Amino acid sequence: MSTTWHILGAGSLGTLWATRLARAGLPVRLLLRDRTRLQAYQAAGGLTLIEQGQSSLHPIPGETCDSPQPIHRLLLACKAYDAEAAVASIAKRLAPGAELILLQNGLGSQDAVAAKVPEARCIAASSTEGAFRDGDWRVVFAGHGYTWLGDTAHPGAPIWLDELTASGIPHEWTTQILTRLWRKLALNCAINPLTVLHDCRNGGLQQHQCEVATLCIELGELLQCCGQPDAARDLQQEVERVIHATAANFSSMHQDVANRRRTEISYLLGYACNAAVRHQLALPHLQRLQQRLKDQLHLHGLPSD
Repeated sequence: MSTTWHILGAGSLGTLWATRLARAGLPVRLLLRDRTRLQAYQAAGGLTLIEQGQSSLHPIPGETCDSPQPIHRLLLACKAYDAEAAVASIAKRLAPGAELILLQNGLGSQDAVAAKVPEARCIAASSTEGAFRDGDWRVVFAGHGYTWLGDTAHPGAPIWLDELTASGIPHEWTTQILTRLWRKLALNCAINPLTVLHDCRNGGLQQHQCEVATLCIELGELLQCCGQPDAARDLQQEVERVIHATAANFSSMHQDVANRRRTEISYLLGYACNAAVRHQLALPHLQRLQQRLKDQLHLHGLPSD
């Protein structure tokens, strides 16, 4: 019998994974923070996936985080700033040798989670898949992408990757997961904050090419300094490609601000700027961008950490 996939974080990617895994006949359980949230989920009858205009309901079992059953495999799909507290809430349920797949944006939260559960295997994931929620317990599959997974401490690939293949989740195991995480952090730093500051879709940044190019130069310097030359290669070209390919989309950070939600600034721009300080690297445009974004968040009454 397959190991149950416990999923903590009912956001867009967490629910996208849950519905596809369940659709493939794999055992999945959704972890909800309390009984009130569990009752709301049960009243909805499960998760709804909208794909190519077609909706399907998946009655995946739900449970609260304090349920007694042991967890052998956990997909942690919450926001980066919630990851440490989220894993602490279920730490006592983790079975010996449990595996955690960490699906957070940016850098910093992965190390914090691993420190909380030193007996578990923590596998980092970096995804380019597109999804958004159009209501509670509903997820729209907005764009095919790819997920890279890796474990810097244990490079051997886990056997359950076959289950991702069976579920139609495009993926690849890599021994260079840090390079993937740094690359995505740089892409996010070059795009997301500017979409907030200019209040535009990703495609709107085509009107700010000089600003984007300047940021890419500084981010490339940072990646080189942090020992990630592969992540720096052709960075500007890829940023421009992503802007063009996702022109009609609003970035995740823009969506957070528009919906008055806390952003992941600390794990994106904050992490990048702190790394520059550690390496005594002057990146004036990146640091100015961080301050401008913080000022904008304050105007919206949102936290800047």
